[in-house]
Amino acid sequence: MSSLPFRSTFRLLPLLLALGAGASAQAQSLADLYAAARGYDAAYQSAKAQYDATLFKADQARALVLPKVGLTSGYSGTNYEAKSIPVAAVDRSYTTQTIGISASHPLYHPADDASYQQSLRSNDQATAALKAAEQDLIVRLSQAYFDVLASSDSLAFVKAQKAAVQEQLASAKRNFEVGTATITDSREAQARFDLVTAQEIAADNDLRVKNLALAQLVGQRAAQPKRLAEPVALEKFAAADVDSWVSRSQTEHPAIQQLQVALDVAQLETRKARAGNLPTLDLVAGYQAATNNGSATTGLNFGSNASTIAVNFNLPLFAGFAIQNRVKETVSLEEKARADLESAMRTVAQGTRAAFYGMESGLGQVKAYEAAEISSQSALDANKLGYQVGVRINIDVLNAQSQVYDTKARLSKARYDVLMGSLRLRQASGTLAEADLQPVNALLAK
Repeated sequence: MSSLPFRSTFRLLPLLLALGAGASAQAQSLADLYAAARGYDAAYQSAKAQYDATLFKADQARALVLPKVGLTSGYSGTNYEAKSIPVAAVDRSYTTQTIGISASHPLYHPADDASYQQSLRSNDQATAALKAAEQDLIVRLSQAYFDVLASSDSLAFVKAQKAAVQEQLASAKRNFEVGTATITDSREAQARFDLVTAQEIAADNDLRVKNLALAQLVGQRAAQPKRLAEPVALEKFAAADVDSWVSRSQTEHPAIQQLQVALDVAQLETRKARAGNLPTLDLVAGYQAATNNGSATTGLNFGSNASTIAVNFNLPLFAGFAIQNRVKETVSLEEKARADLESAMRTVAQGTRAAFYGMESGLGQVKAYEAAEISSQSALDANKLGYQVGVRINIDVLNAQSQVYDTKARLSKARYDVLMGSLRLRQASGTLAEADLQPVNALLAK
């Protein structure tokens, strides 16, 4: 039995992979699809709208420390009728028009100052929340992107394995017909062919599902991710010292930044509660003009202008212990915020370490699978030769074929897992940004 048909299947494997991934003219890079996802993904759009709303809400708090100006105007008409005996009755109608402007400016309002500072910190909290949403979108999109590639590779490997098994089945049938093999070889090859056909159906369906998941993120039904260029070089994705990643995570992770802001806001809330016992001082000014077209005593027209300026002082003396209890409440909430921050820092540090070691493990697995690919191919070649000279049976060749394609599929998946692990490590440490997609893009086929 010749090994040429099987070798021809391996020569067709790159073509099968290319067909499974789609034409290169239609293929899109990870950065291209991320740009599309930013404009389409509903979860990200929701986070962006919440970010804008928070900024506008924070601007509202500025009104507490800015002057307030108001305009008032009035018009009234009176019909006056007086009767006396024996003097003649008086019947007179007159009108009054007034217009005024008033202004006030807070000179000393410690509670309002604390509220304004809280609004400024809310901007930082909104920025951290949007950063977290962006990182989540990058990871979700990248996972969907590599899921499609891994599923496409699996389908291509299954198709190649099916072609190889089909060749082995045909060879077994020919050998049986000429009497150099038993019917067992044909039946074993047929059973393996039926099994790989079922695997092909499952792999094809899995690819359809993965494509749907990617389309849901980017809003493009015909999205075609670019494959990795050969050879794949993952050495530059090796992570640095784990402690440096953990150290960065403690200051750059969005969850920690949000909880740090929450602690600052809680401290300002305590400051605002204590301000309930403090006085307030306001500068007020006003001007009012009035025009009268007569009055109850005279028919002559007259007017008046009045301007005022004052400083209002207010000091709360007793509020039924409400202020004291409010201070106790805010101090307790401040302690809660501090505990929440500490818990988040520990969780983020643990997650960063786990992601770091997962990344290292993934790189080790890739190297192991690369070695396994070479050794399994050598084992297959040896089994093919042994089958030709009669020291191996057909099932040995079929098992070796399965091991080769299974190893190739595992190696492909392990490479994608390393790239995802690199992004997840950056997300775990809070440093993930759009620029981190560029090193991944550099590995894609041009």
